[in-house]
Amino acid sequence: MRSLPAFAAALLLAAGVSAAVSAVTARLALERVPRVASVRLSNLTADFIVKTLRQEGNNREALGAAREWSRRLEEALRRVSARRGVVILTSGAVAAGAQDLTREVEAAMAELASQRRPPKKEEKIK
Repeated sequence: MRSLPAFAAALLLAAGVSAAVSAVTARLALERVPRVASVRLSNLTADFIVKTLRQEGNNREALGAAREWSRRLEEALRRVSARRGVVILTSGAVAAGAQDLTREVEAAMAELASQRRPPKKEEKIK
């Protein structure tokens, strides 16, 4: 009968170690899971299209503006994602619960627009 208390103690010790290892593993695994944020990409795109249509100009200028806007959008998304440590998805891809970073992306795009560089000869639209 003396072996029964030793067995119970060993079983409790094993269960405790198992629980501790599980807790640490879960915590480490959760730290590696990226956080998700969203952006209302359709709103950003619609705003750009409306603004572009209101301006008079030719198709070449509109195409150049669209390419520049697209470049700024990609860079703004990259910067905000890196700064916040999040994966950014369009709001339509997220059912609920993700932080909306649309305004922050818009601000980053405005900052990039203020730093606008003239296109190189290779980048000019023919």
